[in-house]
Amino acid sequence: MKGQLYLIPNTLGESPIERNLPQDTIDIIRSIKHFVVENVRSARRFLKKVDKNIDIDDLTFFVLDKHTNPNDIPGFLKPAYNGNKLGLLSEAGCPGVADPGADVVKLAHENKVQVIPLVGPSSILLSVMASGLNGQSFAFNGYIPLKKGEVGKHIKHLEERSIREKQTQLFIEAPYRNIKVLQEILAACRPQTRLCIACDITLETEFIQTKTIAQWKSKLPEINKRPAIFLILG
Repeated sequence: MKGQLYLIPNTLGESPIERNLPQDTIDIIRSIKHFVVENVRSARRFLKKVDKNIDIDDLTFFVLDKHTNPNDIPGFLKPAYNGNKLGLLSEAGCPGVADPGADVVKLAHENKVQVIPLVGPSSILLSVMASGLNGQSFAFNGYIPLKKGEVGKHIKHLEERSIREKQTQLFIEAPYRNIKVLQEILAACRPQTRLCIACDITLETEFIQTKTIAQWKSKLPEINKRPAIFLILG
């Protein structure tokens, strides 16, 4: 009998495990001995936060990142083929959502390994919930293009799509580029377009506010080098 692939959410920053994960999720994590992770060091640190008594040396880790050879990925599922529990752990938030883990989940389905998503934080869903924008129709667009001259054009395209489809558009940027992207948003979008900035979600420094572009121009928030999601609705 084959095992199961558990999709394990991670905290969104240095916040207490008990604030982010229900007890059932914690109990399941404790029972898993094989993990697919993006970074072994941060995965070990997370697991020790879950339970300081976990024997890290007794665990097996498979690394899935941008350097992973696609031909190696099928081998990651061997523990599940042998009847063991396999955990897919994201660096932050939920595996398979804006995350390379989707490739492992795809193979699990193809090979009839049961896939079980566990409850935990998703910055995408939490930001939509708190934005007051359209939660019936929204799209996550990942990172903004980095090529010079394309940032403003891309944001304008997302605003037009938002207006046309009445759909909230979400996107992110590397924390150190937050201010630059915010300036591009304010320059590209219409005054009446609503913009939600959701920063440090679930942390003590959490900041979530929605205003029109015109209102944001009067005072910019301090979000430099802080994980943030931007949501617009024209």
